[in-house]
Amino acid sequence: MIINELLQKENMSKYRLSKESGVAMTTITDICSGKTELDKCAAGTLYKIAKVLGVTVDSLLENNRDQDADDRCSFETFKSNTCHYVKDLGDMDFIIRILEADEIRNLYDRQWYHEAFYLLAMIDYLSRINSLPICTNYNDIRCGKLEKPYFPADIVVLYAVTGDESIKSEAVANAIPEFMRFNIVECEVRNVC
Repeated sequence: MIINELLQKENMSKYRLSKESGVAMTTITDICSGKTELDKCAAGTLYKIAKVLGVTVDSLLENNRDQDADDRCSFETFKSNTCHYVKDLGDMDFIIRILEADEIRNLYDRQWYHEAFYLLAMIDYLSRINSLPICTNYNDIRCGKLEKPYFPADIVVLYAVTGDESIKSEAVANAIPEFMRFNIVECEVRNVC
């Protein structure tokens, strides 16, 4: 289990990880024993653990997976992890790290279009609000978009419960333009805890 390896490397106990991360000791124990899979953990839990261990959530998940498997976390988890990463690094460092690692192209080449488009939208959005020029390396990707609008889980649930079409219309009207370009309805990327 990757967490056990990182704990050993950092000479840290499960108890200390629990205290410093704020994640319940039972959760840490379940993860370390394999009773709970990292892919099934809440994004906030993964973020807290990764931060204390000095790694990214993505690297934590990637190192935990079988390298030959083509599985990935849910798109909602990916979105949450990305927003946490922006919050943790700050806009400029986030942009630099993503561009230096060519993460957008890597995701796109794997045909993980939702993730590639979301990350490119985030880079474009952060560039706009920080008055930075748009990186032209991804103009070919900017020509694409998801086949149909992707709504956040809370909007999907609210619509399913009420059947009120105005919920979706209002979400689209309030969406950040850089995300809507790719048919991703995203209204808030800063409000993460």
